[in-house]
Amino acid sequence: MPNRLNDNRTELLKQIRDEVVNFKNSPLYQERIKNKVFPVIGEGSHYAKIMFIGEAPGRNEAQTGRPFCGAAGKILDELLASAGIKREDVYITNIVKDRPPFNRDPLPEEIEAYAPFLARQIEIIKPEIIATLGRFAMAYIMKRFSLENSLDSISRLHGRIFETEASYGKIKVIPLYHPAVAVYNANTKEELLQDFQTLRSGIE
Repeated sequence: MPNRLNDNRTELLKQIRDEVVNFKNSPLYQERIKNKVFPVIGEGSHYAKIMFIGEAPGRNEAQTGRPFCGAAGKILDELLASAGIKREDVYITNIVKDRPPFNRDPLPEEIEAYAPFLARQIEIIKPEIIATLGRFAMAYIMKRFSLENSLDSISRLHGRIFETEASYGKIKVIPLYHPAVAVYNANTKEELLQDFQTLRSGIE
């Protein structure tokens, strides 16, 4: 357990927030200004054992500046509750911190632009488990942590636990479906419920 009295995590994360807010070279900065919306930096415990990483904010998230606060957020809250995990005990963020127009998939150059912020968030929070939400986050994190040889479709990899090394020690990576898929697909929700039990077992 880190000594929180001498810990500057909050200050370092605030610095990231300020940098993203002022990230005028971002390929999505003008879109943010035009639509008068917010970047979505991340939310939750700065000492989280589990970090959830999605791909990019949706409309509700961009309007509030909070990750997973719309329909997908309600599903995520249900999934967390089903596994006995409190939302305030985890950290939730996305690779891309600004909403792509029309909720389209993030482009490679957008992922590349924002990825350094995510890398710093991981280094600061030092999660034991990284749970990726959706295929873009899965692909980025598995490549980032030398698991690219195990990459496959999310339908094959979801719910599996991959052990690897971060700069601060051993971690587990668990790919999951994005909760947005479960909003309209009951079968995916059932799979997510099962995968969250696997996630729970990973921290016990």
